[in-house]
Amino acid sequence: MASADFSPLLEPFQAGALALDNRVVMAPLTRSRSNPEGVPPSFAADYYAQRASAGLVISEATNISAQARGYDYTPGIWTDAQVASWRSVTDAVHRAGGLMLLQLWHTGRLSHPDLQPDKALPVSASAIRPRGQAFTAAGMKDYVTPRALDADEIDAVVEDYRHATLQSRKAGFDGVEIHSANNYLLEQFVRDSTNTRTDQYGGSIANRLRFPLKVVRAVVSAWEPGRVGIRISPVTPQPGGAALDSDVMATYGAYVSALSEFGLAYLHLVEGTTIGPRDVPQGIDLRALRRRFRGPYMANNGYTVQAGAAAIRQGNADLISFGRMYLANPDLVARIRQGGPFAPEAPKDTWYGGGREGYADWPALPKAA
Repeated sequence: MASADFSPLLEPFQAGALALDNRVVMAPLTRSRSNPEGVPPSFAADYYAQRASAGLVISEATNISAQARGYDYTPGIWTDAQVASWRSVTDAVHRAGGLMLLQLWHTGRLSHPDLQPDKALPVSASAIRPRGQAFTAAGMKDYVTPRALDADEIDAVVEDYRHATLQSRKAGFDGVEIHSANNYLLEQFVRDSTNTRTDQYGGSIANRLRFPLKVVRAVVSAWEPGRVGIRISPVTPQPGGAALDSDVMATYGAYVSALSEFGLAYLHLVEGTTIGPRDVPQGIDLRALRRRFRGPYMANNGYTVQAGAAAIRQGNADLISFGRMYLANPDLVARIRQGGPFAPEAPKDTWYGGGREGYADWPALPKAA
């Protein structure tokens, strides 16, 4: 029987069209195990199936196109080979009784010519260089100044999102999550710190939201809104060292209100800095932002089991997505049900790259437990 402290996490929940067995979500976790063509490895099926007892499994961020790539050895969804490999993953998750979404990803300026078709410049809202380095097959390389997308190119990127959604359906996923967080392409358009355009996609809040909302519209045209979630991160500067929007509450308030009109399965919000502290700058109220969304709220960032259960009990979240806890605790739900024990955090040298070791070989609790 579950610890009373943890029991809220084990309640079933309806998120749009998705009937979840519990409120525990496996967060999207980049692991960099795919081959250079963006095809997930065969043992990815084991990795995800081991974690299928989560109410919902969200895939690692997955490139919607060759242009979308910002890290080597990350998966894609635009080719038949990628779809076939993902199909083996979703089949394994479904056999284990789980539900799985694919996270749709375009990194925008957080890329490098070595990762782009024909060594082209990465694209973004504006030609503003990020701080930091890109992970390439030749090692870490400094980010470059991206090329601003021409207005007449934007509809082609929107179509890439729609096509990736259709590909996700072919691959057997139960829905998709739009990655509009962590300073990747969609958020590069949202923030005025990374969007200095003067055309219909820049300037006013409405203009800066035009492209991201076109993407959402295209995705829900390819799959019912109740099978589509979205992830945002209003206050994280990472990766790329991006400054926050000059008026977070106004910009993201308008964004969340607009997203609420689509009837999406959930809003997934990174509370604080991605893979960092949960601190929120003065004057920013994430709870006020989330109240603008008339639908399920998924909370993320550094949650312990205790904190997640408390957030649900207090009405501050409907779902909790756990990231790092899922690396070494494949059977996290079983551990929650019996009140632990929980494995220590996986060593950082197992997070990215490599093979099955440190990825699909973490032990579950003995069956007798």
